[in-house]
Formats: sequence, C-alpha cells, structure tokens
Amino acid sequence: MYSYSLKKLPKKTAEILLTIPKVDIEKERVSVFEKLQKELSIEGFRKGKVPKDLAEKHINKETMYQELLKSLLSRIYEEIIKKENLQPITSPKIELTKAKEGDDWEIKITLAEKPIIELGDYKETIKKLKLNQKKDEIWVPGKKQEKKNQQSEAEARQKYLNTVLARLLNEAKFELSDLILEEELDKRLTQLVDDVRKIGLTVESYLKSKNLTIDQLKLRFRKEIEDTYKLEFTLMEIADKERISVEKEDIDKLLSGISNEKERKVAEQNAYYYASILRKQKTLDFLLAL
Repeated sequence: MYSYSLKKLPKKTAEILLTIPKVDIEKERVSVFEKLQKELSIEGFRKGKVPKDLAEKHINKETMYQELLKSLLSRIYEEIIKKENLQPITSPKIELTKAKEGDDWEIKITLAEKPIIELGDYKETIKKLKLNQKKDEIWVPGKKQEKKNQQSEAEARQKYLNTVLARLLNEAKFELSDLILEEELDKRLTQLVDDVRKIGLTVESYLKSKNLTIDQLKLRFRKEIEDTYKLEFTLMEIADKERISVEKEDIDKLLSGISNEKERKVAEQNAYYYASILRKQKTLDFLLAL
C-alpha cells in the first residue's frame, strides 16, 4: 500500500510526497503489459495475438513505464485528493525523485488549489462608485445615453462595467499559486517564440523592436495572468455568494440559437463551458444592476 505526506505551502499550494512500494508497481506493471500486449500487432500475428515473449521485445520500455506511471498515479492522485479534500484547479506538477527499476518509487506532486478571495463589501463599493461619478458619465440600465460624443449605449455600458471591475479587483485580496503563474508564463513565452518565428524574427529582435528586456516582458505577462485569474475568481466568488446559477432553460435557449446542426451538437457536448460563460454574464448583469 502506498504512503504519503501532505504539506500545505503558501498561496494555496500543496505538496504531496508519495511512496509507492515495488510490489504495487510490479502488480500494476503486469496489468499494463497485458493491456499493451492486446493492442500490439506485428508481422505474422494479428492484433492481440502476439505471444508474451515477442511482445516483451516489441513493447518499448519507455512507453511501458509511461503507461505504468500514468495508470498508477491517476488512481492514487484521485484517492488522495478526495481523502484530503483538496481542490486543485490545474493539472499537478509531477517529479520522480526516485524511480529505479526494482525499488520503491518516490514521487513529488505539487498542486495549486482554488485561491481564497476576500471581496470586501462589493455592493457598497459599487454604490459609492455610482454616487461619485458625474451623472452624465454613468450608464444606467434602460436609460438612453445622450453624450456629447454620441457614445452608444453599449459603449457606455462597457465603460461603466470596466470601471466597476477595476474597482472590485483593486479592493479584492487574492493570492494565486506560483505554480499556475509559472505554467501560464511558460505557455505564453512558448507561444511568443512560435509567433515571432512565423514572421521571420528572433525573440531578441522582437524584444528590441518593443524596447523591452525579457525580464520586463515576463513581468508584464505575469501581471496579465494574475489580473485574468483574479477577475475570473472574483466573479465566481460573487456568483457563489449571490447564488447566481444557470438553469437548463438558459442552456436550451442558447443552443436553440445555433442553426447549424453539427455546430449545435458540438456545443451540446461542451454545455459545461457555455454554462460557465452564461453564469459569468449573469454575474456581470447583477453588478451593473446594483
């Protein structure tokens, strides 16, 4: 039976030090081998009919242990998460600290949990915001806007919403796990490298054209990542507090607006995603109406 220790780190980050006995590894290895053997086909043998001795020669050892690790960890990880009542919001970071064949395995799992948001009195904040703004600058639901620059009602609504969100984010207390920041930062930098190469530039020449250093760019990206997550979790927290929900009727109404049958079926398969979008919109509408 595996054993583990759990350590809570700052910023809602948790570290699990896991030990898996070699007897459990061997038992799982047999199961994984049998699965791979059933999927194997080589010349002279149909799929699933390759003898064990030949299968051992043809199944890549690295593939074998990748499948073994995935099979073992997915089950054990879910058990630990449930037992410890953890709330991870991204895939965990896995480090094999000891994985010698024939020995126990030692694995470090680092995960980021849902951050704690301290909103403050957001209702009072918005009420004060409305009072402090000039009457001709504030958007009011249902009121037609007659501004000097002929700004549309939609633009006025968006401008007011941006002001509200900026104030809420400024007052909310929030700490995001460094694990998420590092993961998102790596994704952005990788995407940047791909993008600049497509237009025939190097990262160095791109940064020079923007008058930036790589450290300045990383700081900018980190700030953008933090702001994005802070907004998402702030809206989620408000939705939870105000018991804002999305009903089946809301989803059905949205899907009914998709005329293309193929696109509608794809949307139905991603109903959870659309529900999250609708809930966010309902939360924004709630804030505008305060």
